Amino acid sequence: MNRSYNHSLSVNSQLTQKSVNRCFDGEQHYYSHQSTSTKTPMTFSIYLPDEALAGRRCPAVLYLSGLTCNADNVTHKAHFQQKCSELGMIFIAPDTSPRSSDNIEVPNDERYFVGQGASYYVNATQAPWADNFNMQSYIVDELYDLLRAEFPIDSIGITGHSMGGHGALLLGFKFPGKFVSVSALSPVCAASESAWGQAAFTEYFGDDKSQWAQADAAKMIEKVGQQYASILVDQGAADNFLAEGQLQTPKLQDACAKAKQPLTLRYQAGHDHSYYFIQTVINDHIEHHWRMAQLS
Repeated sequence: MNRSYNHSLSVNSQLTQKSVNRCFDGEQHYYSHQSTSTKTPMTFSIYLPDEALAGRRCPAVLYLSGLTCNADNVTHKAHFQQKCSELGMIFIAPDTSPRSSDNIEVPNDERYFVGQGASYYVNATQAPWADNFNMQSYIVDELYDLLRAEFPIDSIGITGHSMGGHGALLLGFKFPGKFVSVSALSPVCAASESAWGQAAFTEYFGDDKSQWAQADAAKMIEKVGQQYASILVDQGAADNFLAEGQLQTPKLQDACAKAKQPLTLRYQAGHDHSYYFIQTVINDHIEHHWRMAQLS
């Protein structure tokens, strides 16, 4: 059966379409735009099921990627498109930070857990980072509004992996009015107490520990209390970063218990921190966000 789809950007759209590929019963799109938050070009991918391409409003999930990643990693490796096609769900993957380009020089660091690819989805307050590293504002204000304006989105849930799992938990609880659901995969749960997070926060916030606390997912959950009927977190039990103390998963359990926030935390035997693990559990997370959207 032949079908005709007519999704198109608005006349005044700020977006430039970079690519479109048919994938299951939908299309995988890439877009770029000039960000006012980061003062750089930014790129994101978005999977649009056929319902959305035809103009029907669909639930969406926003996926925040981890250290060193960009929009490509989850789009190419996680294999989420088939489940989103089946459920009629939009899947959005932004980049992890501002980046240097031909005309713009963005601060960076030789350490992979600081600088480009390592924004932690916060608004930096210290030079030289504060001018461009405003990823909290980019995600929850600029990109959020742009997505709502340009695509037939009914509701948005938020998820992410590793540093992006930190971002999903942090932003989900800091801005609960914007998201109907939260989940995370191998998240950095207490960034202010991990070596990665401490290095990044020292650069982005200096020594102001009150700002560190505002950028720590576990501390934010404990501060604001229950915001969701349930949140889903998957963690690979054989994850070397868990063993090294970078993820601080027990701190998330403690925070949720104190906040009376229902938490489903699953340790997956034999799984590491890689995208093979994400492939294994991503469908459960998509279904979690789809169910929560039906209740919203």
